Amino acid sequence: MTTLLPWFAYALTGLFAGLLAGLLGVGGGLIIVPVFVALFSLQGFSPDHLVQLALGSSLASIVFTSLSSTWAHQRRAAVDWVLVVQLSLGLLAGAWTGGQLAKWLGGSLLSLLFGVFELAVAVQMFAGRPPSPHRRRPGGARNALAGVVIGILSALLGIGGGTLTVPWLVWHGVGMRTAVATSAACGLPIALSGALGFVLAGRQESGLPAGSTGYLYWPAVAAVSAASVVGAPLGARLAHWLDPLRLKRLFAGFIALLGVGMVARVLSG
Repeated sequence: MTTLLPWFAYALTGLFAGLLAGLLGVGGGLIIVPVFVALFSLQGFSPDHLVQLALGSSLASIVFTSLSSTWAHQRRAAVDWVLVVQLSLGLLAGAWTGGQLAKWLGGSLLSLLFGVFELAVAVQMFAGRPPSPHRRRPGGARNALAGVVIGILSALLGIGGGTLTVPWLVWHGVGMRTAVATSAACGLPIALSGALGFVLAGRQESGLPAGSTGYLYWPAVAAVSAASVVGAPLGARLAHWLDPLRLKRLFAGFIALLGVGMVARVLSG
């Protein structure tokens, strides 16, 4: 593999991930992780560490994607910081736990369950039914508990958590644009805590490529992060131009594709 090709592929991936982060409130990890696995394999990295390196590096890059996306949404006063703080109490603990567990846990069953969950969420959101009348904004304790679950799953999958955070907020009566913007901000504690967990989980491992700190491969992180910072403001702009119902259905279609992909990957393996 030529020297420049990985950098070009990393940058293109980061640009697309940033666009998704701004548009849909997701960190782009479900795009970044499989690309990292493929590129790391082509670069000759040890197969024993491919997935962990991809997950850890994805989370580290989401730190910068989330910052750029959050800033773009905050300029439009769309982020609900009360919800961000409540969720972050659980997200930090959950993402840290997920980063530690990833060294030992296999992901097939988790991926299958998560894929089925995403399909169910997509069907409910695409139907366009409003939240049940009794649903209200979740309180601090419920948000913190939800944050733990979202944080664990997000770290194990190397994602920013938007595919879980956005439905959680929308189901509890939060407007779609606010949910997307708030989810983008919630990606930061997930990414920071999860990435640190992967650093510590891989600190004693041998056979990691040069340029790594634990399970973080910095050249990939740098290239994806730089490009994602360009794409995220554009995505955020599009999110505020689009009709909320259209945005909701776009998000539903996006996570349905992810759900199908995850289930198919498990069943084919």
